[in-house]
Amino acid sequence: MALSNHLEWPFFEASHRSLAREATAWCETGLGSIHSIKDTDAQCRALVEAMGGAGFLRHAIVTKEGASVDVRAACVLRETFAWEWGLADFAYAMQGLGTGPISAYGSAEQRERYAVRAAAGKAIAAFAISEANAGSDVGAMEMRARRDGSHYVIDGEKTWISNAGLADFYVVFARTADTATRHISAFIVDADNPGLSVVERIEVTSPHPLGTIRLSNCRVSESARIGEEGRGMAVALGTLDLFRPTVGAAALGFARRALAEARRHARERRAFGGTLADLDGVRQKLGQMAVAIDASALLVYRAAWKKDTTGARITSEAAMAKSFATESAQRVIDDAVQILGARGVVNGSIVEELYREIRPLRIYEGATEIQHLIIGRELLADDTGEAGS
Repeated sequence: MALSNHLEWPFFEASHRSLAREATAWCETGLGSIHSIKDTDAQCRALVEAMGGAGFLRHAIVTKEGASVDVRAACVLRETFAWEWGLADFAYAMQGLGTGPISAYGSAEQRERYAVRAAAGKAIAAFAISEANAGSDVGAMEMRARRDGSHYVIDGEKTWISNAGLADFYVVFARTADTATRHISAFIVDADNPGLSVVERIEVTSPHPLGTIRLSNCRVSESARIGEEGRGMAVALGTLDLFRPTVGAAALGFARRALAEARRHARERRAFGGTLADLDGVRQKLGQMAVAIDASALLVYRAAWKKDTTGARITSEAAMAKSFATESAQRVIDDAVQILGARGVVNGSIVEELYREIRPLRIYEGATEIQHLIIGRELLADDTGEAGS
């Protein structure tokens, strides 16, 4: 990955720099054969298996009690994978997010049964919280889980679920009581549970496995519940806080690649008796792109560093990193398209693919507007006047 000296910043340790070099080398040699696979689902399966075999998934999945995710390592890997291929970033990220509740809140038995296999690339995970009428407003969730002896019976639908139809297990969030305190609980549901079905696959701008699942009279054991009953909202928000900085890191990878493509084109493209790089307007735009990328990196790795070194809540820092980095990357990639001109909109070109890849990041795991609401709420709730403390 070029155009990057940020790994020399004091946020990082030698292990993170070594991991970045290892991941970059792996991408250069290990992705070619997977690229040649024509089916997106098959590509994702191959990516998960290869990443697990290479040891990268263990940086996003906790398998041992008392351990924690190295958020800086997860960010470094997402940035590296995003630079190379959006689907590689997707496959890595969804393994981390889908297993996140088990990593942070699950029992030793749950980690052994699910997290260990997911970290090895032997099982694909999914995080199922969104519904048709409950996206940003999680409190509007309609899926229900009622007790039946030592089991729960779950009914309802989840949509916009990454890895729907591909996952071996789903972490599903459902109401366990109708109360004003959002009595929501989290459950692990195996893909082969007869009460679970995939009712729709959703085609989006950049090919990713996405769909709607339905749970009908779906019975799961009490041992499938993650954490205490009624504490599912804390499980969900804690998981999202942890992985939001990594969304910003993926945006960084996309933006850095766009800047590299724009710089290369500006140097090579002949125009007006010279190259595009000779034009002040192009130089100014490249400079603005570089500033946006470095500012984003500072926010992303500030949040990751704080979580890794203090263990403190990073609700505000994560929201700042996610919202700023994704919005900035959208502008950087749009500027790259503009610099490349007609070449920038050719189907299948690098910047055209980046243009399609970046747009969902401003929405998933909390849209930009929701991140700003979170930051404002944290700021007003903080007596010291320092958000995120």
